[in-house]
Amino acid sequence: MMRIDGYLLDHRQSDAGQRFDALAALFDPTTFRHLERLGIGSGWRCWEVGAGGMSVVSWLAKRAGPTGRVVATDLDTSWAPPVVRPPIQLRVHDVGADEPPGEGFDLVHARLVLAHVPDRDRALRSMVRALRPGGRLLVEDADPTLQPLACPDEHGPEQQLANRVRHTMRDVLAEGGTDAAYGRRLPRLLREAGLRQVGADAYFPLTSPACGALESETVGQVREQLVASGLVTDQDIDRHLANVAAGGMDLITAPLISAWGRKA
Repeated sequence: MMRIDGYLLDHRQSDAGQRFDALAALFDPTTFRHLERLGIGSGWRCWEVGAGGMSVVSWLAKRAGPTGRVVATDLDTSWAPPVVRPPIQLRVHDVGADEPPGEGFDLVHARLVLAHVPDRDRALRSMVRALRPGGRLLVEDADPTLQPLACPDEHGPEQQLANRVRHTMRDVLAEGGTDAAYGRRLPRLLREAGLRQVGADAYFPLTSPACGALESETVGQVREQLVASGLVTDQDIDRHLANVAAGGMDLITAPLISAWGRKA
């Protein structure tokens, strides 16, 4: 999916599984709704770019059925279950550097991937090239600059601290190469790539237990870099994580932009 060296949210970290679970709880319903609208069915050949926690891969496999094919790729597959059964094929792959893992796909999908890929333009071209004529592409990425706050209702010190941590996290990820404004450009990029019937929407929950879980796991994964920035201290992070665990804040995520199109 993404480069590991220098990528702060490394799949190999011990708590990556909890982060995958939180992302699935928050965003799988939206992703599945878009995939259903694109018409996925029995026999489809699918490429899932950035297999993540496998929830989307498993859903695609059920829809494609025994006559279909689901190629799931990622830079690191050490988190995958020990046995992966057809129609799923799991491969180590760098979408920003390697050739596509096949061609003639009916569907190519990536969620929360391309904004972190150094050569994201090449990655998008590769995904489009892998589609058959008439094949569908669905790309989903967050856009923290559209809504940069963790707590829009900043009515107390807990919410103020949460927003300070979120701002720092965005700066740290940007220094690591993440494009925090990538999501908003997706419709234009899909049109420029030659896709037709392009559409897009955005989703973000205003509050959810999974928002708190995602916040805790993400902050924990980048804690060292947050402190190194000099903008927050270890004590700030301890206090913020305690506030999150207490469950009294309405935490939200950055908007997830979903953009889709069809190859001519």
